[in-house]
Amino acid sequence: MVEIQHLTKTFGSQVAVDDISFSVGKGEILGFLGPNGAGKSTTMKMALGYLPPSAGTVVVEGFDVRTAPLEVRRRVGYLPEHNPLYLDMYVHEYLEFIGLVHGLGGSGLRQRVRQLVERVGLGREQNKLIGALSKGYRQRVGLAQALIHDPGVLILDEPTTGLDPNQIGEIRQLIRELGQDKTVIFSTHILPEVAALCSRAVIISHGRLVTDSPVAELGARGARAAGETVIRAEFEQPIDAAPLLALAGILAVEAEAVGAAYRIRARAGSDQRGAISRLAAAQGWVLLGLRQEEQSLEQVFQQLTEGKKKA
Repeated sequence: MVEIQHLTKTFGSQVAVDDISFSVGKGEILGFLGPNGAGKSTTMKMALGYLPPSAGTVVVEGFDVRTAPLEVRRRVGYLPEHNPLYLDMYVHEYLEFIGLVHGLGGSGLRQRVRQLVERVGLGREQNKLIGALSKGYRQRVGLAQALIHDPGVLILDEPTTGLDPNQIGEIRQLIRELGQDKTVIFSTHILPEVAALCSRAVIISHGRLVTDSPVAELGARGARAAGETVIRAEFEQPIDAAPLLALAGILAVEAEAVGAAYRIRARAGSDQRGAISRLAAAQGWVLLGLRQEEQSLEQVFQQLTEGKKKA
């Protein structure tokens, strides 16, 4: 488990991380999101003990990063965005070296390397120099080194960068498996990956936490932030929009370019579909379809992170 409380980091007069708090439990995959410069990497480096906080605490599996930084590092596996590797070492040689750094050795280390090589899909590449690997395979080596000491917490910064679609699917599946018994903090700019992998999302902007929400609820949260929801109604024939606009809570009615479909914008917080259905029956309109549109994760992200800068 990772607990972050009132975490702050300043560089002179610049506030990079501004009093953020959240926690991540065992068996949870957390999506950690924010625009460039939001403070994500700074937060992760403080959680790892690479940067000292200006204020606040980070506790990893019961150990405070300020008072027990080595204990924290023993319990965390980290894949940074810019994956540093020794390019003149062979894959298996490098992983054995990282294992030795973590205090592993002997036949147990060799067995662990063999297991990881197969698990991350490096079986055919393990006897190659890392410098001869593609970017995607180098990313797999980085993931393997983060796992070599079997940590309880994984912090992954852009782990699928450079992978092709098949490789992305394989790494996603691996992260899902790891997330069953580990705490995983997963930072990415690829928003569909959050929907595919994460049960919960924390979004920060300009160093401040702007939302901490289950991924499934982000669409509704974004609608509340925008102050409206969108309902799509399809009729058998074009209709006069005036009766719709007369309904309480309806903000606008926009006809789509083709057919007799309409996008009906309504105030957030109430479901207008029942009122629309009753109105259609009263007006004699044949209603073919009625659904409330979900906002995309991209739309929610933009709404929550735009205009959050401090005055």
